[in-house]
Formats: sequence, C-alpha cells, structure tokens
Amino acid sequence: MNIKQLILAEFDNKDQVTTAEIVRKTAKTRAWVNLAFQVLMEEGKIVRFGKTKGSFYVLANKESVRDAKSQIVKFRRVYKNIDLKEDVVLREIKNETGIFVDIPDNVLHILDYSFTEMLNNAIDHSHSDNITVEMVRTLTDISFSIDDRGVGIFNNIKEKKNFPDVMVAIGNLLKGKTTTDPARHTGEGIFFTSRIADTFIIHSFGKKLFFHNILDDIFVEDVKSFLGTQLFFIISLDTKKTIKDLFDKYTDTASETYTFNTSEVIVKLFQFGDNMISRSQAKRVIEGMEKFENITLDFKDVHTVGQGFADEIFRVWQSQYPNIKIDYRHANENITFMLKRAKGEV
Repeated sequence: MNIKQLILAEFDNKDQVTTAEIVRKTAKTRAWVNLAFQVLMEEGKIVRFGKTKGSFYVLANKESVRDAKSQIVKFRRVYKNIDLKEDVVLREIKNETGIFVDIPDNVLHILDYSFTEMLNNAIDHSHSDNITVEMVRTLTDISFSIDDRGVGIFNNIKEKKNFPDVMVAIGNLLKGKTTTDPARHTGEGIFFTSRIADTFIIHSFGKKLFFHNILDDIFVEDVKSFLGTQLFFIISLDTKKTIKDLFDKYTDTASETYTFNTSEVIVKLFQFGDNMISRSQAKRVIEGMEKFENITLDFKDVHTVGQGFADEIFRVWQSQYPNIKIDYRHANENITFMLKRAKGEV
C-alpha cells in the first residue's frame, strides 16, 4: 500500500486525518507526507481545513466538508494591507469555517454588510501595514473584530476636518455622511453598522466609544491610548432586526432613490460639563446636518440647555434651512421648555 492509499484508508475509521498521524504511521518525513496530501487535494479526493499546525483533512464530499466546517467556529488572520479586498476576506471566512452555516438570512445580511463596510474602512483609511481580522461564533451570537495600527479613526477625522478635539470628531462621525475621503466613501458605513449591532465598540486615540443598542445607550470612556483602531461588533443569532428595516428608517422610501436623508445627533457627545449652554456648542451639534432632510436630536443624559443653544438651532439654523424637519427625543421638562420657547411654541 502506497502512502496515498494509506491516507485514504484512514478515512474508513475516522472523519478527519492529520499530517502528524500519517507521519507516525509511516515514519516518513513531514515534507513527504505533505506532498502526498497535496497530490490527493489536487486530485479532488480530500479537502484541507486550516493553514497552521492545527490543520486537518476530510474526504471531498458535501457531508464530510459540511461536518468539518461546522466544527470550526473561530477565525483569526493577519493580513498585509496591500491590494486587500474585504469581499475576498469574507469569502475566506465562509469557505474555511462553519461560522455562517445555517444562520438566519437576516443575520447573514447584517454580517455581510457590517463586516465588509468596517474592513473596507480599515483598508482605505487606516494607512496600516497590517490588519488583524477575527470572527467567532458561539451558541448564541456571532462577533467580529478588526484591528489596525494606523492613524486612528477619531484622530484622522479630527485632523482632516479641523475639529477642535476628538469628542467633536466622534459626535460628527455618528451623524452619518462624515468621511475623510468623500470621493470614495459616503460616510454611511459606521452610522448603519453602529445601529444594527447589539453591541458595537470603537477603540482609538484614548477613547472607547460604546453602542449598547439593546439598552439604547451610547457612551464614551477615556482609556489608554494606542496606535490605530480596534472595532468590535456582536449580533445575536436570534435577532429579529433586518438591514432593510434599518435602511427604511433612515432613507427616503417614498421615492426610488432611497437616499440617506434621515439622521440623529447624540447631543451629550458634544457636551462639556453637565449642560449645553452656548451658541458655539449648538453650532457643533448641528454642523453638517444640512445634508439631511429629517433630523432628530437625542438629549438623553443632558440636564439643561441654554437659551442661546436652543435659539441657534431652532430659530437661526432652522431659518436658514426651513425645509429640514428637526425633531427631538429624551428631553426632560426643562429642556423641552427651552426648545419650545426657541420655536415660538410657548
């Protein structure tokens, strides 16, 4: 029996075979055994899973391949950021692991969109030599992380847009349509990804931005600074959310253009201290919102706004853009009074 026949005979008793097992049985060198495995793969008789010492082989039939893939629920790879394509990376994960096996269509579409958008951002914006990609499936959810050692997303926006500090950069990033490369990017990717995730975290330049969408909460923490950006995304396998519902919420569904015309501003991200008092703060909050037709200001965790702040948005800015609808939510009694006063409703 030659070595190829011996390898195939091993599958009579087991579903998976490794190089190390054949080396022990034959006393042949690892290089010789690997060559035999390679020939069998080229003949279409076996398939390899994994690229490191943990790799193994299965027979090249649908049942064996599917069973083998379903056992692989973790993926981690470091990529050189040279001609890297996000769709190619996603295809590798799907081909080499069981992370996407039998997941609901809505979760599949959420992951396809969010993963490719976030990896493309890292490829095009980070200027990082390497990008680390991880994806993990558990019994209840699927998560991915994208890690680069580039310029840092918050600092890049701050510098390119000449914002006074990183917090203003973060606030503007979350409005949507904020991009440092308008020729190639719309600035929509993070806006939609951050809202479809169960939890989404961006860690960069001494700040960690949390989206806890199940709790309807967004907040920022000061953390140890490091070079680059880390993104983390997680979605439940039994989520009822869909990409279509999310897009419908923020796009013009009345026409066939499906323009991204609706946004919201997390006011507390522009807050210094406990209150929003000045016109300059109002200008930061509303900056760039003329790109939208419908705006919602979210006043969660804001205690008070001043007359100047309210007047700047609801009278001065609104008079410049009378066709844009401004709404608000999570405003307490004091804030509601000031906003209505600025609108001439009290």
